[in-house]
Amino acid sequence: MISAIILTLNEEKKLPTCLASLRECDDIVLLDSGSTDRTIEIARAHGARIFANPFQNFAQQRNYAHEHIPFRHPWLIHLDADETMTPELWAECCAIAARDAQSPLPLDGYYVAPKMFFQNRWIPHCTDYPSYQARLVHVQRFRFIEVGHGQREASGLRLGTIHANYLHDLSASGEVDWLAKHRRYAAAEVAAYLSPDTPPFRFADLFSRKKITRRRALKRLAFHLPLRPQLRFFYQYFLRGGFLDGPPGLRYCGLLMHYERFILDALCEARAEQRKG
Repeated sequence: MISAIILTLNEEKKLPTCLASLRECDDIVLLDSGSTDRTIEIARAHGARIFANPFQNFAQQRNYAHEHIPFRHPWLIHLDADETMTPELWAECCAIAARDAQSPLPLDGYYVAPKMFFQNRWIPHCTDYPSYQARLVHVQRFRFIEVGHGQREASGLRLGTIHANYLHDLSASGEVDWLAKHRRYAAAEVAAYLSPDTPPFRFADLFSRKKITRRRALKRLAFHLPLRPQLRFFYQYFLRGGFLDGPPGLRYCGLLMHYERFILDALCEARAEQRKG
């Protein structure tokens, strides 16, 4: 068996579906950062254990869980409140955990690709499916680092890839919340881009065998391109086939244009502050 952790802040609307998908799990843990709605009450009703820690960033919060929470199992699946486990993923995760003890060279974690839904439809083309993230990890052996608005595996870790997927509902909170959240994400992306610790763009990475390396290189390249919002729409809707995702795909590609404008605004503000300094 494996443990599961969910990071929360006022997730009463989305949390019940996530918790219901983990009914096979005997160790569900909530790490909350100050909810004032019914999030804690709902979690307790589903048998989850509750812990609290002030939120700094996603990597810090997830690492705090690894270092301070006594999980019942050495393997841990990370989910957000708008994400759900699938039976196929659960079975594959449990099989990995069972093999780990007998492996002479055990891995530290595994990439998992979400199936992203928008307005009740899977939109694989405009979300670049499969877009892998480290989600099944060993509690002691794995640590995260913060990159932009999200987290990534620390360097030097050994990772495998899981074939099954979890589900991510991109429209669970509505478009107003999506836009507000992505305005914050844009500021974090710009801060990471301007950080001296960020590795420079390498043209060769665009042709790497690893999709995740190509994706990260393309993300860095985007900061050097003109007409960034328009190019993002063209790339996702036409080149990546977002038009095949129907009306939800068109709407989601439009939201991605807004996100790119937020990044441009944040970049202009950051550079203006640098000139002042």
